[in-house]
Amino acid sequence: MGSSLAFSIATGAVNVALVLSVAPLFEGILRKVTAKVQSRQGPPLWQPYYDLLKLLGKEDLESGEIPGMQRAAAYFAFAAILSVATLVPMGAPAPMDGAADAVLLVYLLTFCGVSTLLAALAAGSTYSLLGMSREMMAMMTLEPILAVAIVIGAVHTRSLRLATVLDGSAYAPGVFPWAGLVMGVVLLLSLQAHLSRLPFDISEAETEIMEGPMVEYSGPKLALFKYVRMAKLVVYSALFVALFVPWGNHLVYPVGLLVLLGKILVLVLAVTVVAATHARYRIDQAIRYYAGLFAASMVALGLAVSGY
Repeated sequence: MGSSLAFSIATGAVNVALVLSVAPLFEGILRKVTAKVQSRQGPPLWQPYYDLLKLLGKEDLESGEIPGMQRAAAYFAFAAILSVATLVPMGAPAPMDGAADAVLLVYLLTFCGVSTLLAALAAGSTYSLLGMSREMMAMMTLEPILAVAIVIGAVHTRSLRLATVLDGSAYAPGVFPWAGLVMGVVLLLSLQAHLSRLPFDISEAETEIMEGPMVEYSGPKLALFKYVRMAKLVVYSALFVALFVPWGNHLVYPVGLLVLLGKILVLVLAVTVVAATHARYRIDQAIRYYAGLFAASMVALGLAVSGY
């Protein structure tokens, strides 16, 4: 029992280290490819690492109305995304499978968004509160989509265990994967919005509301929020792969990890091309889009409950 716990902790720590180390690299790839699509030279691949180090070295100023909540929101968001990293398989089975289940995974994914709302509320400026209202409207339609994707896996496998649900559960034995196929398309179409990338970066929208929830943040706390945004590229992509594109994930470590990183790279490139070729949506356009995806996810859930 002790060796099993030690192994789970060790593999969880490896996942966290992996996310922390490669997330800025994928962000650098995203920036570089965006620049190429737009006929620019773009920054070097390592620029996100330099940006984070620069912010971490700055003075930790606090200008919000509730400084304590400002600090806590940054730490909560960072802790939530790293906790999710310990629950998602990355070249090996879900590390903390015995310490959590699919329900906790949904809560942690939601809590990451709630931390952004707390950050905006603590800042108290007009721009941050407007960004908070946009973020809240998006969360009410986006977060249920991700929850439904995980619930469909639980329905197919009749289990809430992470190792079972996050193991290609859309294609569970004895289940014709109509629900999984529909939900996979829905989650793929909503991935851009979950990552808050163009055309769905509406709550930050620099040219409109000056980064919205983050407008009063600087220094180390801003670095944490930027790190969270980069980490989402890896964590949400790995979650999508575990649910809907599991082939090759069971290869011996670290071959399975390299296969996973290749799949994540493909998703990052897809996100990049969409972001580089689409203008930002208005909030009403985005909400209609999210509502359509949510309706499709309900159809997928109905198919799963019906055994399809």
